[in-house]
Amino acid sequence: MVSLLKMPDSLQQHLRRETNEPPNEPREIAVEIDDVDFAYGAHQVLFDVDLAIPPRAVTAFIGPSGCGKTTLLRCINRMNDLIDGARLTQGSIKIDNVDINAPEVDVVDLRRRVGMVFQKSNPFPKSIYENIAYGLRIAGVKKRRAIDEAVEKSLRAAALWDEVKDRLEKNAFGLSGGQQQRLCIARALAVEPQVVLMDEPCSALDPIATAKIEELIHQLKSEYTIIIVTHNMQQAGRVSDSTAFFYLGRLIEFDATEKIFSNPGEKRTEDYITGRFG
Repeated sequence: MVSLLKMPDSLQQHLRRETNEPPNEPREIAVEIDDVDFAYGAHQVLFDVDLAIPPRAVTAFIGPSGCGKTTLLRCINRMNDLIDGARLTQGSIKIDNVDINAPEVDVVDLRRRVGMVFQKSNPFPKSIYENIAYGLRIAGVKKRRAIDEAVEKSLRAAALWDEVKDRLEKNAFGLSGGQQQRLCIARALAVEPQVVLMDEPCSALDPIATAKIEELIHQLKSEYTIIIVTHNMQQAGRVSDSTAFFYLGRLIEFDATEKIFSNPGEKRTEDYITGRFG
């Protein structure tokens, strides 16, 4: 049983209102982060992080540069495994009550279930169609009809289908920056993940493209657990249901976004949100 201290009452109440659940319905946990310490070689960057991330909602990680939020995000699909000397030194991260760092866990399968969208859009140097189809083929899907259907479904989910349906065989590099980022989201969705991680997905985009991505995030949360790292306080306020504030590698406060921004429980949180530092 996950400690309810990891998911504050105010957040549980907010999520029940959002989903019209009964008042005392126990909350599910999508990702359970339990007493996590993490280090790059001898340099420790995360300390005692304890967090319960709700399913089918948007959780924002905020905090000044170097506070550990992107490191934690990359721990959730073990992207940090690719860095020499990077390691979890204490604690566990569980999805479906399975420790994702256990030796028997298939990392390729984990990264299918936990998709990632990076700060800079990174389409493959292939056609729009092949950008989506690639992950499906890696996952073992061979039938053209099944791939066609998945390509259309994921592009529709990323609100991109109507813009590209007549040029699926064109190179993805011909898309605008905002379209490329939505293509990367579609690519992540094509393999039907449970969790979608987004690392500053709008930082390189103009306000119009940013608004489209934010609207898309709002639409996707009914089906996916979304975790977003952002430096943009207004964006965190607009798109997220819950917000976790990090400072110097520690989780300072985690609660419903409306509470974090209107009535934070920690002075450091208030100081960061109001621009006194960061």
